[in-house]
Amino acid sequence: MSKRRLCILGGCGGIGRSLVTGALVRGYDVAVMDLKAALEKHPAPPSTVAIEVDAGDDASVARAFSAVASRFGALDGFVNAAGFLIEKHSLADTSTQEFDVTITGNVRSTFLACKAAIALLEKGEAPSLVNITSGLGAYIRPHYGAYAASKAAMIALTKTLALEHAPRVRVNAVGPGPVDTAFLRGGTGRSDENAAPTIDIDAFGAVIPLKRIAVPDDIVGPVMFLLGDDSRFMTGQTLWVNGGAYMP
Repeated sequence: MSKRRLCILGGCGGIGRSLVTGALVRGYDVAVMDLKAALEKHPAPPSTVAIEVDAGDDASVARAFSAVASRFGALDGFVNAAGFLIEKHSLADTSTQEFDVTITGNVRSTFLACKAAIALLEKGEAPSLVNITSGLGAYIRPHYGAYAASKAAMIALTKTLALEHAPRVRVNAVGPGPVDTAFLRGGTGRSDENAAPTIDIDAFGAVIPLKRIAVPDDIVGPVMFLLGDDSRFMTGQTLWVNGGAYMP
């Protein structure tokens, strides 16, 4: 049996790297997409295909997925693990530029990447697409207005794609709570990844029923479940992975 072909956008980030490792252990052929700076900071494993991409740019996304098509021909799985978060502000203090950058980094990138990925997934075997969104897309908190709006939009796009491409392609999402990665320090390739996080990790963990925030490996199992055959009758769903902090 041939290996399943998987592309991970944002594969050099904290969650992305764990996903790449988990996929390789499970026998996937993996293409890793990320920003040039992220690929330089955290090079993809030599057994993968590394592809530079700016997910908010039409031409860059087209080139990246053309490279995937040339290498794999089709995709059996796609994970969108890219994300962007500005400093915390009230909406009243959020500039138009900050709002636009957040929407581009999270919503436009999801639209462009999923549109390109679907075309290759349609040619794959039991294809599955997984968007990594956020609990903030449904569990609204102050000072995350632009980010929450972008993540809610990702959930809406996930549901729409699920309806429009059923039964051929399954489309689901994973919605983590805070995860202890460089994302909480400004982002992979965009910040000092050893700097202090933008949230009080201990305080956040104290109010979570499981008494800690997530680490990247906590997200791998739910994503792999949605990519695989065990979730074959699931589409249009969001799995909330937050230690019990949000229970819809």
